Amino acid sequence: MRRVRRRVVSVGVAVVLAAGGVSAGIVATSGGAAVPSLYLAGIAENPCTHQPVTVPVSAADHFLPDSSVLTTARQTSCVAGAVAASKQWLGSGRIPGDSVAQRELAARALLDLRLSVRPDGAVVAGFHHGWDYTWPRDSSWVSVALAGTGHAEQALSILRFLQRVQSPGGTFEARYYTDGSGPVRDGRPAELDAVGWVPWAVWAWAATQRTTPGSPARGELQQLWPMVAKAADAAVRSVTSNGLPEPAMDYWEDKPIEQTLGTAAPLLAGLRAAAGVAGLLNSANDERRWASAAARLSAAITRTFGATGYQRTPDAGSGADTAVTFLGPPFATPDAAVEAAARLAQRALTLPNGGLRPGAAWHGASGVAWTPETAAFALFDAATGRKADAERLLSWLAGHRTALGELPEQISGAGRPVSVAPLAWTDAIVLLALLAQDQGIWPVP
Repeated sequence: MRRVRRRVVSVGVAVVLAAGGVSAGIVATSGGAAVPSLYLAGIAENPCTHQPVTVPVSAADHFLPDSSVLTTARQTSCVAGAVAASKQWLGSGRIPGDSVAQRELAARALLDLRLSVRPDGAVVAGFHHGWDYTWPRDSSWVSVALAGTGHAEQALSILRFLQRVQSPGGTFEARYYTDGSGPVRDGRPAELDAVGWVPWAVWAWAATQRTTPGSPARGELQQLWPMVAKAADAAVRSVTSNGLPEPAMDYWEDKPIEQTLGTAAPLLAGLRAAAGVAGLLNSANDERRWASAAARLSAAITRTFGATGYQRTPDAGSGADTAVTFLGPPFATPDAAVEAAARLAQRALTLPNGGLRPGAAWHGASGVAWTPETAAFALFDAATGRKADAERLLSWLAGHRTALGELPEQISGAGRPVSVAPLAWTDAIVLLALLAQDQGIWPVP
C-alpha cells in the first residue's frame, strides 16, 4: 500500500503543483481527506542513456512491444538497441501468467522494475517527489519478485544495497536516499518490520540458487550472512514481555505506534527465513536459536492476535488488516484459522470500486483502494489455491492501470488511477501472485 507518508506527502506535493500553475493537484472527498490526482502516467526508458524518464499524464503514447521505449522516442538511432536489450532481458527470465493478458501484465511490471532498480541496487519506490527513495520493505519484495522470475543478478544487487545501509545494530531506517548516502531524516522512526522482510528476501533469493559448497551463489550467500544474522538478532531483541515485538511503525506508517500484526508477522517470517539461511550455511547453533525464537513468536501471535481473529492489534475491535496475509503462503505454511481470518478481512476491506483498503481502521480518503493491499490478497488467494479469487483481483488490477499500462499506487472511488505510477511494491506483489497462479512460488521458510 502506501502509508501515512504517502497521504501527507501527496497533499504537500499537490499544493506545490497548484501554486506552480499545474492543474489538478488534489481532489477533496466527502470524507474530509484528500485524494491525490494521478501525478504521472508512468516511466519510460531513454533509449540512449537507458535512464528512466517520467511520462506526463497528458502524453498520448504507448510502448514499443516488450520494451520501456515510447513510440515517440526522438533518439531514433538508439531505439533498436534499447528495444533489443529489453527483449533480451525479459527473455533471460520468466514471464509468469497463464493467459496473454496476465503475461502482458507481468511483462510491464518486470520492465518497470528493471528501470526502478538503480545500478547500485537501490529500488526507487516511485518516480515522484516524496516517493523517490528506497524503502527496505519495498526493496525486499522487489528482490524476491526478481529472483523468482529469473533475474537473480538484479535481486542480489538489491540485497547488497540493503546490507550497505543496515545499522550496526541490525535495524533499518524507514527509507534511504537512492544514492546510498544515508537515511532520509524526516522524524519518522525506524520501521521494525524490515528486520523480518530482509532475511526473508535473502532466503528467497537463495531458494532460487544452487548454494552447494563451492558454488558462486554460496559465496554470495556467505557475504550476505552478516546482514541476516544482525537482522535476526535485532528481531529477537525486540520481543517484549507479552511475546510480541515492541511497538513500532509498520507499513501503514501511521500513529499511534502500537504492537501490530504488520510488524509481528514479517518478523516471524524473517526469523524462520534466518533459520533457513543458517541451515544452508551449516550454522547449527544459529539455526536452532532463531527457529526457537520463531516458535515462541508464532505461539504469541496465535495467543494474542489469534484470539480476536488476527486483527490489526491484539485488541478486539482494532479491525481487519491486510497484514493477515503475511501469516500465510509464501511466508508460512497454510493455517486454517489464518485462512478463515483472511477471507473475513478481504470481505471487510473490499470497497465498492472493487479494490481493497489497507485496514478497517484506515483513515484515508473515502472509497480509495490501494493496489499493494489488493495485490497482497491476490497473492494469498493464489498461494492458498483459490485461483479464481486471485484471477478476479489480478484482472481488477490490470483493468485499473494508467493509459500507459502502469500499476498506480491508488484507485479513486470513481475507479481512476491516482497518486504515482508505477509503484514498485505493487509491481513486485503482482508478479509474486502471478508466479503463485502458475505453479506455486517456492517452499515457505
